[in-house]
Amino acid sequence: MSAPSTGDEEALLLEGVEIRLAGRPLIVGLDLSVPPGVVVTLMGPSGTGKSSLLDFLCGTLDPAFEARGRVRLGGQDLLALPPERRGLGMLFQDDLLFPHLSVGENLAFGIPPELRGRRRRLARAAEALAEAGLAGFEDRDPATLSGGQRARVALFRTLLAAPRALLLDEPFGRLDVALRDRVRRFVFDHARARRLPTLLVTHDPADAAAAAGPLVQLSTSGMQQSG
Repeated sequence: MSAPSTGDEEALLLEGVEIRLAGRPLIVGLDLSVPPGVVVTLMGPSGTGKSSLLDFLCGTLDPAFEARGRVRLGGQDLLALPPERRGLGMLFQDDLLFPHLSVGENLAFGIPPELRGRRRRLARAAEALAEAGLAGFEDRDPATLSGGQRARVALFRTLLAAPRALLLDEPFGRLDVALRDRVRRFVFDHARARRLPTLLVTHDPADAAAAAGPLVQLSTSGMQQSG
């Protein structure tokens, strides 16, 4: 079943997507429209192919899986592009900050190579930190940051890469309850402000409620229901 389509050419569109492992269907005939600025949530028990679907979209699906279907973003066939050209930003449960780089250098890593020069790249990183409420954190060691601060840095490193869509794979799972609420509002607000089609994988119904968008339930039978 599909989430409502807006017909917007900037949407992330999945058509007839199927994923199988050793012949066993995980996802069958998934049609999904993720409009700009909308967070669509995928839920379901482990083993239903939620994270594998994100890997398929990114072009990093393990060869042990079989996958087919059409995926378009902004009218462009994503599956015809190498992973680095698909324009998909990814946030994981682990923030994956580089421990050997400062906070500013971590952010600068996400900036496209078109912005040249170390000084200019670090200046852009400093601007992003100010927007994230972390002004002056450029020289900080990532190990000194709180969980919420690390999550904000990870988000802005992803946004600095100028993605055309955002994929979230259980990004709030390691945060305590109070912090999780603040961080997910921060992430969703920025995704909406940038009009990014956003696909969220989670086990937490509170994440889905905060996303305030269409919900797609995956089951071990390979069937989908949206609501």
